[in-house]
Amino acid sequence: MAGAQEKDQTMEVKTIAFEGFKPLADEACQARIVAARKKLGDRVVLLGHHYQRADVYKHADLTGDSLQLSKLACGTDSEYIVFCGVHFMAEVADILSRASQKVILPDLSAGCSMADMASLPKVERAWREIAEVLDPDEHVTPITYINSAADLKAFCGEHGGIVCTSSNARNILGWAFGRREKVLFFPDQHLGRWTGYLMDIPLSEMMVWDPDEPMGGLTPQQIKMAKVLLWKGHCSVHQMFQAQHILRWRQQHPGGAVISHPECNFEVCKLSDYVGSTDYIIKTIAASPPGSRWLVGTELNLVNRIAEEFSPQGKSVQFMAPTVCMCSTMQRIDPQHLAWALENLVDGKVVNQIKVPAYEAELARVALDRMLAIS
Repeated sequence: MAGAQEKDQTMEVKTIAFEGFKPLADEACQARIVAARKKLGDRVVLLGHHYQRADVYKHADLTGDSLQLSKLACGTDSEYIVFCGVHFMAEVADILSRASQKVILPDLSAGCSMADMASLPKVERAWREIAEVLDPDEHVTPITYINSAADLKAFCGEHGGIVCTSSNARNILGWAFGRREKVLFFPDQHLGRWTGYLMDIPLSEMMVWDPDEPMGGLTPQQIKMAKVLLWKGHCSVHQMFQAQHILRWRQQHPGGAVISHPECNFEVCKLSDYVGSTDYIIKTIAASPPGSRWLVGTELNLVNRIAEEFSPQGKSVQFMAPTVCMCSTMQRIDPQHLAWALENLVDGKVVNQIKVPAYEAELARVALDRMLAIS
């Protein structure tokens, strides 16, 4: 009898496997998404990150940056949180949400190349290597950008560290330096460098730690003199923007303004009139006078959305890079995956649930709570 039940369950799962959704046209998926949302009602809240593709973003109940979305979703009574973003974002939502809420990532392959550049084994090895020069738990505060895996947030929680976002990085570094004289900042070197620069830390005191080299590629003397150890990581999208793009544009539009995300390289940030998070970029352009002209250094889907939104005000919003540049991993969440995830929920099945292990979530929550208390 048990064997027959197991067979029936297997057959039932196959009928809702993703393979049946692959050949569906986008238009058909849109209709099925709307129908599933209607059946689920308030039981589900759909989150759409700023970088999400338009045909998925339009279905979102809540839109914004990753941390902002997690906080908003946790304030709802929804049973299911469907995060149209990437893996680390869904992990944060799971850590911050109530035990009764289930977080779903429509496509598990939607990751973050930057987050993948720092793994727990590599960070733990770096900590041990630093310990050969000085006691890191006494002299170094680990700071992880929110664009990182949950186990790295847990590492920071365990070692007196903290999480930061592109909006609060300066305040977070200030908090860290009030506790210990050095910082290990990962995984994005560019956010760390730009933030340190704004705090008047000399570039000579911000050393790049290469996790693929013994001792990070640094000498003991360099480790001792460094105020910030910058993990050798970056966002592949924001590295597409170059100083020459800004210089060429300024020649053509001398009265325009340039705004960039702090994940861009140092030269791009220095040449920009404004540097800030995606939310900051949106608000700055929104507050600008009608007819203003902007060159924007961040992800293409967001820039296109801003350009369309403010076009009626006569504002010109141009993407900085001459080539198409979008978050390819977030693009993996398409109408087909979203329809599949939602229809499974309608049938009472939770697919692709993101669940951070309890011990890891507890320590990660410590690091996140430290940040939230400061912010």
